[in-house]
Amino acid sequence: MRIIFWLVLVVVAPYLVNAQLDYVYIDSISVLGNQKTRKSIILREMLVSQGDTVGLANLSALMDRSEELIMNTGLFNQAEISFKAWEGSTNKIHLLVRVEEAWYLYPVPIFELADRNFNVWWVEQGRSLQRLNFGMEFAHLNFSGNRDRLKISAKYGYTRKYAISYSLPFFNKAQTLGLSAEAAFLRNREINYATAGNKQEFFRDGEDFIYQRFHSDLALNYRPRINASHGLILGYRQNRVDDIIVHEKNPDFFLDGRSFQRYFLMAYRFTYDNRDVRPYPWKGSYFNAVLEKDGLGIFPDRNALTLWTSYRRYLPFGERWSLGMEANTKYSFIRSQQPYNDNRAMGFGNHYLHGYEYYIMDGLDMLMGRSSLRFHLWEWGMDFGKAVPIKAFQKMPVRLYLSLNNDLGYAHDPYTGKLNDLSNRPLWGGGIGLDIVLYYDKVIQIEYSFNDLLENGLFLHLNLNI
Repeated sequence: MRIIFWLVLVVVAPYLVNAQLDYVYIDSISVLGNQKTRKSIILREMLVSQGDTVGLANLSALMDRSEELIMNTGLFNQAEISFKAWEGSTNKIHLLVRVEEAWYLYPVPIFELADRNFNVWWVEQGRSLQRLNFGMEFAHLNFSGNRDRLKISAKYGYTRKYAISYSLPFFNKAQTLGLSAEAAFLRNREINYATAGNKQEFFRDGEDFIYQRFHSDLALNYRPRINASHGLILGYRQNRVDDIIVHEKNPDFFLDGRSFQRYFLMAYRFTYDNRDVRPYPWKGSYFNAVLEKDGLGIFPDRNALTLWTSYRRYLPFGERWSLGMEANTKYSFIRSQQPYNDNRAMGFGNHYLHGYEYYIMDGLDMLMGRSSLRFHLWEWGMDFGKAVPIKAFQKMPVRLYLSLNNDLGYAHDPYTGKLNDLSNRPLWGGGIGLDIVLYYDKVIQIEYSFNDLLENGLFLHLNLNI
């Protein structure tokens, strides 16, 4: 598309010289290919708007970045901005945005692991089929064409869960204010009641449900600019465990031998996202901070004030290399002991160190840094044609990357650290990996990692972005 831009520029150059203009005027913008998505949602992501005056030197870069931002909505398999018309005498241009919509509706069966990652299930839990969740999830990623997401799920197996969530990114004319809400009810026959030796301890009492949770959240989101967003969240938590847990296993599960916990929470979230491709960034930066107050004085069961931060930076060099760096922190302003289940630091979600996938590190505070040197190995596309009935999945781009990983971490656990020797000391992990990116946002990572305990192994991480 950039080649077309320069060809057009050569053709109209004599007009530009005669008119002595070094800018263009965006006279109009058309959108093609959006069968479901509203045009305003696409235009909101662009860095140029109808009526803008743009310097010629910046126009190509703004169009490139606008294409990336449209793709980062997760709504499209392809987005391209080109020139439909260019009036040389006045330098008015008409932009054309072509998009190819992704598949939005996922009424798919659920088949997932209940454990923290694949290796814990495969090795430590002996590939037990009792530790699988199954069921059905209905996910619509563009419910009304306004980039709103609706998810309804029912899970059975290890965890019985019923959940519903809905997010509307914009409800005002300026497209700056949005709302999201969710509610879920969960029950388990087995519970992770403690950590010993940096491993989870589990207890099961036959077929009885011994752990129940209910949570709900309502969030007001404010996005004044393309890259920055703010969120104000109000939530409610209600949790219950069987008496045997607090009487015989861990009286500090909810603290003070309580088997029932309920509290309200309020949180503020700020995000700045300037990455080129969010599912697998190659350049740009990302910052996220969440300040959460658990317990608003209505119930006495919980009292915590916690700050979580994450900063990521991606630096490309050459044509095939990129260095990704990441720092994550947790700090607890209230220094008293917290309930066991709210004392997480590292080992869950994205807060893990390479080579330490089998361990968890609890604590009031956490600091971890990760880096990954990546090499773009290969890229090609697969065309399944009519063998795949859904058009959005008929063509699958595939990209392969090699990675060299290096991580450092530290978890501060002043209350239970004596039972977990990986807490309260520096940790190192790293290794090599093969990253596979399918379509635009499905990422599979196969990694061989080491740690400073002289342990090593093959690990699998998966992110389908559904």
